[in-house]
Amino acid sequence: MPNSSSLKLHRFRLSGHSHRVELYLSLLGLPVTLVEVELGAGAHKRPEFLALNRFGQVPVLEDGGQVIADSNAILIYLAERYDTEHRFYPKDPAQRAQIQRWLSVAQGPLHAGPCSARLVRVFSAPLDLQAAIKKAHELLAALESELGARPFLVGSAPTLADIALYTYVAHAPEGDVSLTAYPNVRAWLARVEALPGFVAMQRTEPKS
Repeated sequence: MPNSSSLKLHRFRLSGHSHRVELYLSLLGLPVTLVEVELGAGAHKRPEFLALNRFGQVPVLEDGGQVIADSNAILIYLAERYDTEHRFYPKDPAQRAQIQRWLSVAQGPLHAGPCSARLVRVFSAPLDLQAAIKKAHELLAALESELGARPFLVGSAPTLADIALYTYVAHAPEGDVSLTAYPNVRAWLARVEALPGFVAMQRTEPKS
């Protein structure tokens, strides 16, 4: 395995996008230096951070001279560089296509649904809460159906797909999105949480 001693992750501790990278790093057993970016204080808009990611978003991974922004891009980078057994990103083209499908879901329906609802309730984001909750339940219904046929999103073993979707689904109740009606989803969350090396993201209470 390549030397991972220089890995540095710029993250925000309550960011699901940051957590998916932290989770993968931990599942791979890779040591990493965590650099907290205080979004509330505007640290992500300062010149030194914008030099790492001009869009002013966490997470950002530094690996020696490499700088990679965007959580899903970081997952792919880590898979190609450090997941030498291809456990979470199999080499089979069909499986990779399925994983990419779910990475697109993470950037689309997951963000528009559970992520956005949580942004409203936890961070008072100026978004339409009811629209986000509706989209969240549409996604959860789709996941419930998919996970009725298999233990993980792409077959019998966990992949980057599960890592990319886990956090915002697990924290959906923080956005007033109940998981009660989705037993297959809840069983899938438990399977992810049982993986060796799993690390959780801090729970937060919605603002009244």
